Amino acid sequence: MSETHADDKPAARPQRGGGPFGGMNLPVEKSMNFTASGKRLLGKLRPERLWLALVFALAVISVTFSVLGPRLLGEGTNLIFSGVISKPLPSGSNQADVIAGLRASGDTTQADMLSGMTLTPGLGIDFAMLSTVLLWALALYVLSSVFSWMQAYVLNGVVQRTVYRLREEIEAKINRLPLSYFDKKPRGELLSRVTNDVDNISQSLQQSLSQVVTSLLTVIGVIVMMLILSPLLALIALVTVPITLVITTVIAKRSQKLFVAQWANTGELNGQIEETFTGHALVKVFGRQKEVDARFRAKNDELYEASFGAQFISGMIMPAMTFIGNLVYVAIAVVGGLQVASGAMQLGDVQAFIQYSRQFTQPLAQLGSMANLLQSGVASAERVFDLLDADEQSEDPEPATAPTTGQAEVHGRLVFENVSFRYAPDKPLIEELSLIAEPGQTIAIVGPTGAGKTTLVNLMMRFYDIDAGRILLDGVDVSTMTRHDLRRRMGMVLQDTWLFGGTIRDNIAYGRPDATEADVLAAAKATYVDRFVHSLPDGYETVLDDEGSNVSAGEMQLLTIARAFLAKPSVLILDEATSSVDTRTEVLVQKAMSALRAERTSFVIAHRLSTIRDADVILVMESGRIVEQGNHVALLAANGAYHALYAAQFAAPVADEV
Repeated sequence: MSETHADDKPAARPQRGGGPFGGMNLPVEKSMNFTASGKRLLGKLRPERLWLALVFALAVISVTFSVLGPRLLGEGTNLIFSGVISKPLPSGSNQADVIAGLRASGDTTQADMLSGMTLTPGLGIDFAMLSTVLLWALALYVLSSVFSWMQAYVLNGVVQRTVYRLREEIEAKINRLPLSYFDKKPRGELLSRVTNDVDNISQSLQQSLSQVVTSLLTVIGVIVMMLILSPLLALIALVTVPITLVITTVIAKRSQKLFVAQWANTGELNGQIEETFTGHALVKVFGRQKEVDARFRAKNDELYEASFGAQFISGMIMPAMTFIGNLVYVAIAVVGGLQVASGAMQLGDVQAFIQYSRQFTQPLAQLGSMANLLQSGVASAERVFDLLDADEQSEDPEPATAPTTGQAEVHGRLVFENVSFRYAPDKPLIEELSLIAEPGQTIAIVGPTGAGKTTLVNLMMRFYDIDAGRILLDGVDVSTMTRHDLRRRMGMVLQDTWLFGGTIRDNIAYGRPDATEADVLAAAKATYVDRFVHSLPDGYETVLDDEGSNVSAGEMQLLTIARAFLAKPSVLILDEATSSVDTRTEVLVQKAMSALRAERTSFVIAHRLSTIRDADVILVMESGRIVEQGNHVALLAANGAYHALYAAQFAAPVADEV
């Protein structure tokens, strides 16, 4: 958050680990329970139960038609083969007489083969029946494809709606997370969870769900058909099942850790890149491109090793399954040939069985390869669930209270009563601090780096909750108010300006979405924004990028002041709002802030003491305590901490010149 200073923060802030040049020594994420995480991910599909039932029904129909296809083609082969065999046989005789004659002549092998067939001697191929069988087979395959397409279409909707809800859940979760969570997470790593990991979950569900359902149904259907055709050959084919399970389990255990490392490294690399790009100018200024490149290469190498290992190891499943399938294919061909020769089976049945063996081993191999996608998807889901399970900020009170004065107008009287706060339990920062800010007063907060100035502001806004004491706004404890109600009564102008991609008009109106055109123009004129806007090509319709690169730093600052002016807050917080602008712009900014502070309780955090001479009360903070308070003249006369700060800024430069 730009409104916070590093000097007031806890020590552990990974996203600032040495700036663009520091190391990101984040711990490697450990895998959660794969089964539990997988079940939780599938649980996200619960609202789509009816649609999933339709997907299953369509898959059953599609697989049924697909499984019946080889059986019909086998019948076609039987018609062709029996026709070819029957053609040279004497017409008018029956099959039993031909078989008996062959046995009498000693040709028992051919007699055994004919005994397993159904034919009419001398008839040849029955093309009419063959055409009917082939047309039925074609119809089955067409219908199977149609229902398979329908299944894919419905499933796509199921997955996309599920991911849509997941993204909404993540967005809502982010809004409920405390500021401390973002202080401890690199932005790039957090963005990776919200984007890369969610996209990977979407792809994994999309590809694996359909394949898993279809493959399982195909395996079941094929087993039924194989048992009908030949229990012996079915037994040979079923040997692959335990082998497949063993191989898949062994490989999956080794690859799962690598998939977790892959997505953890992806998040860390994103965080590193985001940090480097944000500080790109700083990298150039200090000539640290080589160090940045070295950090990138090191993290990229870790990602490469994890990704290569995960994909390579999980990719071993498919070749292993294919090899086993080929062995089964050879065994079925040999045993099936012997069955045909003995008359136990017809040639078309063996052909159908060989097709079924392919249909059987292929889905087993696909199920094995799905472990690749499933592990990757679950690894991403674990990272998303880690975000969703993060501790949230405390709930707003119900019923909530709000400060009123009879007419629902807030004066802006802010009181700190014995407030204590610490970021880390063992490191005190603010201890029993008390102060009163009367309505309309301007309170300046000064002190050395790390004194707790910005922390004080964070406590006012309830970005952090205090450990002890009370903060009162017009007599109401802010902890009994909703955060929204509290913050809409406060305005904030930060040292680090923030603008979003949109027009100048939209950026100003961000302070109050229901503001009229006249309100926006009045705020712009009061804060001197109107002066420079007319020099822009499109005036108030000028589109700013999210970095505000097409306006100057001072103009950006004026825009943020106009935004706060439009919001009409009761309490105004100015956090070093003029530290990064030139002297001429600072005069305009100071005038704009004077207009903004009128009739409002204002807190001004300042390092340049010249900017707060006219403050009603100046608070001097050291180590989380107020050591002095009073106006500029009184504090100088006291010859204490404020006098020392003032002398350090003004007396030292004069002495240097002398």
